[in-house]
Amino acid sequence: MALSPARTFLPRSLFGRALTILLVPIVALQLVVGLVFFQRHYQRVTEQMTRNVAYELGYAVEEIEAATQPAEEMRRISELARPLDLWLKLEPDATVTPGVTRDFFDFTGRKVAATFQSAIRRPLAIDLSDPHTAVLRIQTAPGVLEASLPRDRLSVSNPHQLLVLMILASILLTAVAVVFLRNQVRPIRALAEAAEAFGKGRSHPFRPAGAEEVRRAGAAFLSMRSRLERQIEQRTQMLSGVSHDLRTPLTRMKLTLALMDETEETRDLLQDTDQMERMLGEFLAFARGDSLEETLPTDPFALAERVAEDARRGGAEVTLLRTGESLRDPTVPLRAGAVARALTNLVGNAARHGSRVLVTVRLSGKWLAFVVEDDGPGIPEADRARAVQPFTRLEAARPQTDGGSVGLGLSIAMDVARSHGGTL
Repeated sequence: MALSPARTFLPRSLFGRALTILLVPIVALQLVVGLVFFQRHYQRVTEQMTRNVAYELGYAVEEIEAATQPAEEMRRISELARPLDLWLKLEPDATVTPGVTRDFFDFTGRKVAATFQSAIRRPLAIDLSDPHTAVLRIQTAPGVLEASLPRDRLSVSNPHQLLVLMILASILLTAVAVVFLRNQVRPIRALAEAAEAFGKGRSHPFRPAGAEEVRRAGAAFLSMRSRLERQIEQRTQMLSGVSHDLRTPLTRMKLTLALMDETEETRDLLQDTDQMERMLGEFLAFARGDSLEETLPTDPFALAERVAEDARRGGAEVTLLRTGESLRDPTVPLRAGAVARALTNLVGNAARHGSRVLVTVRLSGKWLAFVVEDDGPGIPEADRARAVQPFTRLEAARPQTDGGSVGLGLSIAMDVARSHGGTL
């Protein structure tokens, strides 16, 4: 299934999405305010300040051109430089090559140059390469008037202060929002962890907290978990009673047959009772499940060794391989009885339909895998989904005379794997 581009870039967690919903408007607001500030206020102030300087330079040019002698021109330049706070220099009989020199990232320089060019209607060369000083060369009748002045006379000297305040305020508000959102998301995470643990057969401590909606969801989960636990307990008690009631007459029948003279009929009846007992045990194991078994730290290598040894005593040729034993702590929280039952079913199937069985235990820091392989005919890919369904027998691979199997081995293994958060 292909995801849309928006889903691809959006955070997957509730905390990340809530934070994104909060931060995107803040960032957008900062961008809009910054854009309006620069375009409307900062640029306009820069234009006004530059135009005032242009008027002063225009006045200086008029005064120089009004002089009749070179000495008078120099005197007027010196008289104007101090009150106008300009450094002025006249180059007699020189000419100007019009142009603008500025850095690419000097955004205010573009506005300064455009304002000078529109206000001073003369050949003009503007040099803004120095971030602290602006140099202008203006063509006049006597020659070239060179003016040097500080850049802070042309634009606001500290425009970044507003941006710094905006960024600091955004960081502070974001930090407050992160703390608030974390406190709101924590109960949801706790609910998810409790639900996941319950799905794996563990009762994780949980207390509803957070917003009203989260508390209601937590209370509904606790009520549901309590009902399910009561239902499982009642079913287990009922199955225990059924098991006792059915096994008692089977035991009496086996005892009676054992006391009778051995004939072909008694041997057949004993075989039938053994088959009924195995079928009853397999059915009860499937119906009872492993949810009531306690999860304890278990050595998976030792567990697999016990299963393999039991299969060898039954005449199967089982080889055990182990990977990951170099971990400092090889124990894993498992319901050992359930895992052993599932692994026994898989090894039993492999031994029944193949001549050799290879069991591999792979353990890493994050996962555990039991791999059971055999040299038998295998299950066709089209039948694999049906093979794990309860009470399903694949006739080609599982004859009816295979010792009383009712088609629950793979189903039990699947349930055990899922209850541990895995899969078959």
